[in-house]
Amino acid sequence: MIAVRGLEKSFVQPGGELVPALCGVDLSMAAGEFLTVIGTNGSGKSTLLNALAGGFPPDAGTIEIDGKDVTRSPEHRRAALIGRVFQDPYKGSCPSMTVAENLRMAELRGTRRGLRLGLNAETRTRYRDRLARLRMRVENRLDALMGTLSGGQRQAITLIMATLRRPALLLLDEHTAALDPRAAERVLLVTREVVQEDGLTTMMVTHSMEEALELGERTIMMHRGAVMADLSGEERRATRVSDLLERFAGLRHTIEYTIQHRAPPPA
Repeated sequence: MIAVRGLEKSFVQPGGELVPALCGVDLSMAAGEFLTVIGTNGSGKSTLLNALAGGFPPDAGTIEIDGKDVTRSPEHRRAALIGRVFQDPYKGSCPSMTVAENLRMAELRGTRRGLRLGLNAETRTRYRDRLARLRMRVENRLDALMGTLSGGQRQAITLIMATLRRPALLLLDEHTAALDPRAAERVLLVTREVVQEDGLTTMMVTHSMEEALELGERTIMMHRGAVMADLSGEERRATRVSDLLERFAGLRHTIEYTIQHRAPPPA
């Protein structure tokens, strides 16, 4: 269960202007739900993910993950609860470590660990089995340096790294946007399979409206830090990309009016 209530965040720009990034976001997700997030650049999509991950403290509001209030918990305190895959396929892993070492470090994330990684035969067999589900011929490359793999292979392995410990929340931040079409298609297929088979609660930001409607069972649209629409069930199944574009154009003005006329906070 994920519960976000009244989430607010503003950032100071170089000129000193205070720009709102999240404007009273209320959002809840049931365990095992796969939610996609779309919106224009600067709409607050990635800011919402960063807030959930603990990248910064919110100005107001609360965040609850798996029954725990993590609103003021720093990122490293949430590591055991959250798995994350970034847009950049070279960001979520260490290129100078082997595939097996990267997997082991990911599995130990958020736990106490000594100087030894504990890469025994049983662990390596388990990793090989997990990688085989990718069907990208990387299960026999446990001793290869991550830096020698293609971007698509690294991103797929990073997805496995993020889900080894079955996180309470999986965050996918446009994780196929930097890949070529063939690699992106493969990673999306793996994403669908892993999330479904492991029953993971997942939030995926995407710039593609087609992906947003195809994956998961719920879609939210954001604009200027606010949730414009929340689609699920029959309404979402009947929605087409053209409908989203029309809805976006129509609701944008309502959201802008609401933000501009929001009552100022008490002194």
